[in-house]
Amino acid sequence: MNRAELVNAMAKETGLSKADAEKALKAFTTVVSKELKKKGKVQLVGFGTFETSKRAARKGKNPQTGEAIKIPAAVVPKFKAGKALKDLVNGAKK
Repeated sequence: MNRAELVNAMAKETGLSKADAEKALKAFTTVVSKELKKKGKVQLVGFGTFETSKRAARKGKNPQTGEAIKIPAAVVPKFKAGKALKDLVNGAKK
């Protein structure tokens, strides 16, 4: 599902116009992005948690040349699915 399909699905599910669904999606992604930039986290109970994680510096290999390279440390975003979402995806019954 791409962004346009997501907007259409959100509009259909909520009864909002496509323009309003697009605004809602943009607002959601903006708020989550700003919070992650501050090293915060966004927890949606039953769905999951968006947060950041520190990735240590490490050695890697250039796949084209085989040359050893240094990969710098970085802060990366991550998503951890909540139990309810995991259960839904795996078909668990209540």
